[in-house]
Amino acid sequence: MAPRMNYERMKIYSWNMLFHNAEPDRAFEFIAKSDFDIFCLQEVPQAFLDRLLALPCYHAYTIDVERLHGSEFVPIYLVILSKYPISNETLISFPDYWPNLPVRTSIFVHLMRPFHFTRIRNRSGLSVDIALPSGITHLFNLHLILAHPELRLREFEKMMSNRNASRAAIICGDFNILEARSITILNWLLGGTLHDVLFHKRERTLIEKRFVAYELRNPLRGSVTHPLSRSQLDHILVSHSFSIKFASVLPDRVGSDHHPIFVETA
Repeated sequence: MAPRMNYERMKIYSWNMLFHNAEPDRAFEFIAKSDFDIFCLQEVPQAFLDRLLALPCYHAYTIDVERLHGSEFVPIYLVILSKYPISNETLISFPDYWPNLPVRTSIFVHLMRPFHFTRIRNRSGLSVDIALPSGITHLFNLHLILAHPELRLREFEKMMSNRNASRAAIICGDFNILEARSITILNWLLGGTLHDVLFHKRERTLIEKRFVAYELRNPLRGSVTHPLSRSQLDHILVSHSFSIKFASVLPDRVGSDHHPIFVETA
């Protein structure tokens, strides 16, 4: 259990900016002017990463995933920006599930190439220590696989197995948890079972129980962060050590298909 401490006020953002963001200049301006203490980003393309690294803050990054583009695999990144010093950067690799997925998944991904579905590899998550004035906090940035609930849960548990339970934690990222009946057919198309389609709230119920087991709060529970899926894909989870002052899904998607999310601690 993380010790109960008095943590200072912090502004925490998380956003899947979409690797083919339609408004990259405005997206950069949004991030640069956000007055953040911590900003976690997923699906950051190389050219945008170079711009982020020039910002006057501490940073850490690793490959989010490599996507097949033509005949080459192109990396996109997970990025952490922080007002406070970062140490102990740890890359947590996820397995390559592609060889074990059913034929229907390969066919579906091929047919959906015009909508940016493609073969992927070399996926990972990122954990760091953040040196807050009140003590070290363990921060995770992750992007769980868009496949089916069993694989997402495995990846979440793998990330949590790397957590230092003696420290407060913040977990940010795109968890890809599909909640609306109209979208959970993707769970079956991407390798799951028909139960993953019919019991469309089961994954949310299970993951919330895991949050409770790890003494994490989900201040945006019930919010929609991704309009197409009508689900809370994006999360900022915090230990009970933190008091939540305010939590919000920001209305402007700034060229992405995901809304940025924001949590302020007191």
